[in-house]
Amino acid sequence: MKKRKAVLIVLSILILIILFFLLKNYYKNSETGNNMSNKNIEEIEKYILSMSSYEAKISVTVQSNKNTNKYVIQQKYKSPNIVKQVVEEPETIAGTEIIYDGNNLTIKNSKYNLSKIYENYNYIANNFLFLDSFIKEYKEDNKLYEEKEEIIMETNVKINENNIATKKLYINKETAKPVKLVIDNINEKQQVYILYNEIKINNLEQKDVLAFKTKLPNAKLY
Repeated sequence: MKKRKAVLIVLSILILIILFFLLKNYYKNSETGNNMSNKNIEEIEKYILSMSSYEAKISVTVQSNKNTNKYVIQQKYKSPNIVKQVVEEPETIAGTEIIYDGNNLTIKNSKYNLSKIYENYNYIANNFLFLDSFIKEYKEDNKLYEEKEEIIMETNVKINENNIATKKLYINKETAKPVKLVIDNINEKQQVYILYNEIKINNLEQKDVLAFKTKLPNAKLY
């Protein structure tokens, strides 16, 4: 009887320990990712502008007056300039990786035996596919407003003397996560539409970006 009682006590303690850690993780996740619904528009803007890292799976559509190209890309970014992206689609270039480690730029695709390293590469944050590029431009010229369930951060970027591109980042009010980034270049009759299918913010270290790998199906070269 005493032995059975001791076993029950031990089991009860173990259950309490498990519950403690489950609840701890739950509240931790709630605090970092799900408590933005009570934030005002300026607080959400500040949250985006202070982003130190993110990982995302994006769908990109580049549309011009002649054709439309579509891509699916995985991205990782760590402030101030550590980036990596892997192309998943289209199949012809699937597996292509672009990595910048703060000093060297590497472009590779193992399926096609492609590997090129640019040493001491002077990183320029003008890659429109990455959020850090938008944030830097937004800090120079910005407009903030709301439409229905989304917050919109807008900036105008001067391409040349007679050409200005408008960029709009749409953010979900409840989660404070980017939904899409739309870039309009009226003079060039071009539009870029980036949809954030999945995105996690402020959860990466530098080593997580540089170790980032993805498993892709065998690509075919046409």
